[in-house]
Amino acid sequence: MNRLEALFTRKKERVLNVYCTAGYPQLNSTVRVMKALQENGADLIEVGMPYSDPLADGPVIQASGSKALENGMSIDVLFQQLKNFRKEIYVPVILMGYMNPVLQFGFEKFCQYCADAPVDGLILPDLPEHEFESEYGAIIRRYGLNFIFLVTPETSEERTKKLDSLSTGFLYAVSSSSITGSDKDFLPVEAYLDKLRKLQLKNPVLVGFGIKDKHTFDTACKHANGAIIGSAYIKALENTANLGGATKSFLDSILK
Repeated sequence: MNRLEALFTRKKERVLNVYCTAGYPQLNSTVRVMKALQENGADLIEVGMPYSDPLADGPVIQASGSKALENGMSIDVLFQQLKNFRKEIYVPVILMGYMNPVLQFGFEKFCQYCADAPVDGLILPDLPEHEFESEYGAIIRRYGLNFIFLVTPETSEERTKKLDSLSTGFLYAVSSSSITGSDKDFLPVEAYLDKLRKLQLKNPVLVGFGIKDKHTFDTACKHANGAIIGSAYIKALENTANLGGATKSFLDSILK
C-alpha cells in the first residue's frame, strides 16, 4: 500500500492537502516549509514546481513562482533538495507542475527522479487525457507514481467517470472554472460536490480553488473527503522570517 492509499484508508474525511511553491519564500525554504506543514496538521503536501506560464494559477501563486524562479529554483534544484527529504517528511508528497519544463527535463528521467526521491504522485494539469493513455501513463505507472486528474463543474458526467478511472490516489475537484485563489460564492460549489458524490467515484475527492479559511475548508469537507489550500497559505508566508510560526498560526486557524 503506497502512502496515498494508506492516508485515505486511515482517514476518510477532513483530509488537508496544502500547496507550497518549491523555492519560496527563499530558495532553500522548500523542505523547511514541508516540515512545518507536516508538524502542524497537513495530511498531504503538494509541492508546486514554478513555471513561467502557469495556466491554472492565480496571481498569488504566480507571484510566488516568479519569486522562486528568481531565487534559482528549477526541477534539477528541486530534486537536489528532495534527495534525503524522507528522513524528515513521512506524509505523502505530490509534485504539481506543467508539461513544458518536465518535457525539457525528460519525462522518463523526471519520473525516475520522482521515484528515487521518493514522491508519491503527480498533478500535471496540461497533460491531455489521450496523451496520458497513449504515452505517458505507462511511464508514470512504471515508476510506481500516482497520477491525479482535475475535474471542474463543466466536466461532463461521462468524462468525470473516465478521468476518475484513470486517476490514482485521489481526484482533484476544481471548485469552479477559474484560477486559484479567487473569491467565490460557495453555494453552487456545494451543489456540484453533491453531484460528484452521487457518481460514486472510485477515488477519494479533494476540493481545490477558493479554499482559504476554516469556513470554506469545513464546507468543502461536508461534501468531499477533504480540501486543498494553496494561495491562502502562500499569502501567510509573505514577508515572514518565521516559517514555522506563520505555518502554525495559519493551520491552527483552519483546523482548530
